[in-house]
Amino acid sequence: MDGRTQFRFDATAVETPCFVVDTGLLARNLEILAAVKARTGCKILLALKGFAMWSVFAQLREVLDGVCASSPHEARLGREEFGGEVHAFAAAYSEAHVRALCATADHVVFNSFGQLTRLGPVVEEECARLGRQVRLGIRINPEHSEGTVPIYDPCSPGSRLGVRRRHFRPELLDGVSGLHWHTLCEQNADSLERTVAAAEAAFGEFFSRMEYVNFGGGHHITRADYDIALLCRIITDFQDRYGVQVYLEPGEAVALNTGYLVTTVLDLIEADMPMAILDTAVPAHMPDVLEMPYRPHIVGSGEPFEKPYTYRLGGLSCLAGDVAGEYSFDAPLHLGQRLVFTDMAHYSMVKTNTFNGVGLPSIYTFHPGRGLQLVRRFGYEDFKGRLS
Repeated sequence: MDGRTQFRFDATAVETPCFVVDTGLLARNLEILAAVKARTGCKILLALKGFAMWSVFAQLREVLDGVCASSPHEARLGREEFGGEVHAFAAAYSEAHVRALCATADHVVFNSFGQLTRLGPVVEEECARLGRQVRLGIRINPEHSEGTVPIYDPCSPGSRLGVRRRHFRPELLDGVSGLHWHTLCEQNADSLERTVAAAEAAFGEFFSRMEYVNFGGGHHITRADYDIALLCRIITDFQDRYGVQVYLEPGEAVALNTGYLVTTVLDLIEADMPMAILDTAVPAHMPDVLEMPYRPHIVGSGEPFEKPYTYRLGGLSCLAGDVAGEYSFDAPLHLGQRLVFTDMAHYSMVKTNTFNGVGLPSIYTFHPGRGLQLVRRFGYEDFKGRLS
C-alpha cells in the first residue's frame, strides 16, 4: 500500500484532529529492516527524535535492537518502555544530564573531546556508584554534505555537530568504544556511499580501534526506490574491512508512510481564493510544514488547479501563516468533511505543541483485522501542565 494515496480505516469513525498509525504498515517497514539486519549483521536503533510512540514499542522491539536518544528524557523512555540498547548523543551535556544518563543509557556519545575529558570521569564515578557500565563514543564530522536543506544538514559550514579531523585527538581515544557520524536526511544509499568514502578519507585510520561505528540516521530504507542491495554491500564491506559493528539509527524509515493526521473542515470562506479552515493548526500539529518547509499530501487531492476545485487550506490558530498549502479536489469541499494528511507518523507526532491553546491531536492505532483503537486523548490539563 502506498501511504501517500490510500488508508484502510474509516475516517468518520475517529474524533478529530487525530493521528492514526497503521500497525500493518509498521510491520511492512519492519520486515524490510529485518532483512537488512539478516543480510549484514548490522544493528538498527529507533531514533526517538523522529518517532517515539511508545504504545507500539512492543511491535518495534521484535526487530530493532534498541533506541538512540537526544536527551535524558528520551533515554529514560527508551529504557523504561523499549528495552534493548540505549544510545545517547547531544551537542552538549550538563553534569546533571550525564549522571541521569548513567542510569538509563548503555552508550553516551560526546560531541567534543572537551566534553569527553570533563565528563568522562563523571560517567566512571556515577557508573561505579550504580554498578552499571556505560561505553563512551565520539561524534565525528566528515565535512561532507549530502543534505539539501541547510537547517537539516549536520555537516554544513559552521555546524556545531561532530569533531572535524583537524580537531581530532587520537591520544584521547583510550576508553572510547565507538565513533558516530550523521550526514543524511531522507536519502538513498548512494549518499551513504559517498559519506563513507569521505569518513574513511578523514578518519579511517581510527576505525579499526573501535568496537562499533554508527552511520547515523537519514537512511530512507523503507522507501520504494531505496537501493537496499547497495546499503547491504556498504555495511558488509565496512564491517569486514575494519572488524567493527555497524549501527544505523533511522527514525523516519521505521514509521515512513504508516501514519495519518485526520482533520475536519470547520469553515469555508472566500478571500483571494476559496479557503477551507480545518480543526488542526500547522504550527501546532505539523510544524515541519513551516520549518522544512514542505507541502504534505492529502488523500484524494491534487496539485493546485489540477482538479476542478482548488482551495487554500488553513488552520484555526491566530498565526497568519497557519497554512498547509493549496490543494485541488474532484468535488467542492463541505463543512464537516474529513481530510486525511499522509505520512504523519514521524516527526509530526513528536513535534506537536499547544500553541494558542490548540488541543493536541488524539492518537489512534489501526490494526488490520481488528480495526481502530483509541490510544490517547489529550485535554486542558496537558496544556496547563506544561506552563506555570
